[in-house]
Amino acid sequence: MEQITSLQNPKIKQLAALQQKSSERRRTGLFVVEGRQELMHCQQAGFEIDTLFICSGMAVSDGLPPCERTVQVSAAVYEKIAYRGSTEGVVAEVRQRPLQLAGLQLPESPLMVVLESVEKPGNLGAVLRSADAAGVDAVIVCDPLCDLYNPNMIRASVGAAFTVPTVACTSEECISFLRGRGIQILTAQLQDSSLYYATDMRRATAIVMGTEHAGLTQQWRHAADAHIRIPMLGRIDSLNVSVSAAILMFEAVRQRQA
Repeated sequence: MEQITSLQNPKIKQLAALQQKSSERRRTGLFVVEGRQELMHCQQAGFEIDTLFICSGMAVSDGLPPCERTVQVSAAVYEKIAYRGSTEGVVAEVRQRPLQLAGLQLPESPLMVVLESVEKPGNLGAVLRSADAAGVDAVIVCDPLCDLYNPNMIRASVGAAFTVPTVACTSEECISFLRGRGIQILTAQLQDSSLYYATDMRRATAIVMGTEHAGLTQQWRHAADAHIRIPMLGRIDSLNVSVSAAILMFEAVRQRQA
């Protein structure tokens, strides 16, 4: 097994760059995953692990996914490359595998979540985590402001980044895709809207969420089959997008199980 003890090792510098720069992730086609649970979901989803880094004295290779290149790093090196200390001493570089709209395999009446211009990777990760729990068939990120391989997003998703089919595309492409498959578009907005629990979500449905500060663009408002809202009884007129998405997803689950 190869061993690295220097913080100046080129491989360590590359791994750090993959964590910090989306441009480096695009250039190399690689991204970073930490932790056994996340790696297990990553492997089960069919992603190829390029390099596995194991911290000396913190982890053993038993139970880890197969990898042609395994590197043992010192505690000092691991401290530099790990985002958090509870990853059981395991970090991996993984090859990207972008999913396209045409590659989505959907059931007869899918439940989907669409996020327009999501900016915070933590919010995207939290939405994916809720989407996994609700059994959502796909999440589509339109005109994203953060990439789908951001380590903060992967960490926040707790592995759901690999369990929920996720596609990045333009809003135009998404609207055309949904209309072409007869999937109703429900936009979450305060204006000109009905209460979410009074809207039928049992048929093929896409729940569309905008940003917290600006909401959805007119393009989505005009494309909607219906506008839905969550009642706001306090003084603040908005919820975190991941919380709102979870409420709407589980209303769809409730209706479909009733």
